[in-house]
Amino acid sequence: MTRTRRTGRAHAPRGGKGAAAATAAVAVLALTAVTTGCEPQAAGSTPSAPAPAPTSARPTEDDAKPGADKPATTPPSASAEPSAPPTSAPPPDPQGKVLMASGAQGKQVRELQARLRQIGHFDRSPTGYYGTVTVASVQSFQGKRGLARTGKADTLTWQKLLGMTHEPTAAELNPPTTRPVAKPDKRCMTGRVICISKNSRSLSWMIDGKVLSSMDVRFGSQYTPTREGTFSVYWKSRHHVSTLYDSPMPYAMFFSGGQAVHYSSDFAARGYNGASHGCVNVRDEGKIASLFAQVHKGDKVVVYG
Repeated sequence: MTRTRRTGRAHAPRGGKGAAAATAAVAVLALTAVTTGCEPQAAGSTPSAPAPAPTSARPTEDDAKPGADKPATTPPSASAEPSAPPTSAPPPDPQGKVLMASGAQGKQVRELQARLRQIGHFDRSPTGYYGTVTVASVQSFQGKRGLARTGKADTLTWQKLLGMTHEPTAAELNPPTTRPVAKPDKRCMTGRVICISKNSRSLSWMIDGKVLSSMDVRFGSQYTPTREGTFSVYWKSRHHVSTLYDSPMPYAMFFSGGQAVHYSSDFAARGYNGASHGCVNVRDEGKIASLFAQVHKGDKVVVYG
């Protein structure tokens, strides 16, 4: 029995030394794992196979971190975010670029109006201003040709119009007036006279009975009528603005109190749908500018029914 006890006591130290040796071995392995870059394994898990030794003399700082390299079994695009669908540019306007639209003015607008008039879509003389009447005329033309009724003179609309009309003559581009000029009043037959007919809604600039130019005019409403009679130009104001209505009155030639012959952008845009506050409105800016340059202070003005 004494021998058995000695055997037991003799095994205890060897067991202690073995445990210590085992612990030291584990510590060495753990230290080795950390210094070689391996990920620590969870307790009880099966250790993974050691990483293969590097096969090239790649510098240490270029080594990838564990897990940074893509696994060989993963397709290159598997972890990529789905790319957004490419954004496409808006489709071009099927009727092309807008060449003229409301508010435009000039020679091309005058040609547009003259060509529309040739085929019955513009019922007055060209003014060179793209107002509401021109918008409606372009819409009418577009509707007849199966185009979008935008009221804007785009490339397709213009090309179709060119194909259906001829180049306007000088008389078509600058006719004397929309309506036939009335026979001048006998008071207009002598001297330098601005002869204005309410019946024909026209103004004629005359010298010694000869008509030098004519143009459409618009008058005051029934509440602010344009006075009739024989007057004379007593004041000219190129850039006049009404002090009563705060509205522009370019090329104003005053003949009776606050009433004057002048250019009206409203008349150019709306036609006879509107009225003045008693003045004689002209809608062709080119013609009124020419008249303003020719008329002298003291020239006669005749307004008749």
